[in-house]
Amino acid sequence: MSGWIANARMYAVTPKAEAAWRALLEHVSRDAGVALRYEPYPAPQPLEPLWSRADLGAVFMCGFPVALGLAPVVPIAAPIPVAAWAGGRAAYRSNLIVRRDAPYATLEDSFGARAGYTVAHSQSGFNAFRHHLLRYRSAARPNLYASMTGNLVTARAVLDAVLAGRIDIGPLDAYWHLLLEHHSPELTAGVRVLATTALTPIPAFVAASAAPAEMVAALRAAFLSAASQPWFESLRDPLQLAGFAAVTVADYAPYLEWDREARAAGYELPA
Repeated sequence: MSGWIANARMYAVTPKAEAAWRALLEHVSRDAGVALRYEPYPAPQPLEPLWSRADLGAVFMCGFPVALGLAPVVPIAAPIPVAAWAGGRAAYRSNLIVRRDAPYATLEDSFGARAGYTVAHSQSGFNAFRHHLLRYRSAARPNLYASMTGNLVTARAVLDAVLAGRIDIGPLDAYWHLLLEHHSPELTAGVRVLATTALTPIPAFVAASAAPAEMVAALRAAFLSAASQPWFESLRDPLQLAGFAAVTVADYAPYLEWDREARAAGYELPA
């Protein structure tokens, strides 16, 4: 392997946020003694080819495809958002957003409207949304929404679709939402959170499964000690980040149970 790449595309919500992630990864790389080259990979390019690369050194990856085994990776460490809802854990949830002027007071009020999702292997953009809706289904009402627009791919596309009135409700990764609200509040001012899903393990930085174990261990140690390093303070606010926690593939196993429950109920799509 000629070198290892780093990328924070999943949470690079603005150029300023991406610059902060790049700075953090440079510090982690130096502290770990592992050479990482930041590889730009802007949206809307699909993330699957990135995740499948054999030279992954530290790249953000959603936990659902990790659990599904869609790419041969090993989780390193996951971010701990500063948000009160995270409770000091490497956790997140999906915010089910509507336009600020939408006529809905509760999630049930939105049933019969138009919804959307990102991709079917996304936890925040699909699996969490479907799991949350499952409790509201019945034999008399197998479909909750009049239409479901799929393959919007990115959280930004969901946000834009809600703002433009192409869909009435959609799921946003709550940490992504937090970061965008921090960096570009004008982009989120037109929406509000109608409901939230349960907390689950947040996406992690991963390495290719063939990466040397000592390299992964060194990177993990550097991520876990980041919050105690002097350089971290200047990044805490722009990344809305309290630190990092160690994670394993097993931490994302509950996502598979949510998937099985929905499929067993005949609820393939969050419709």
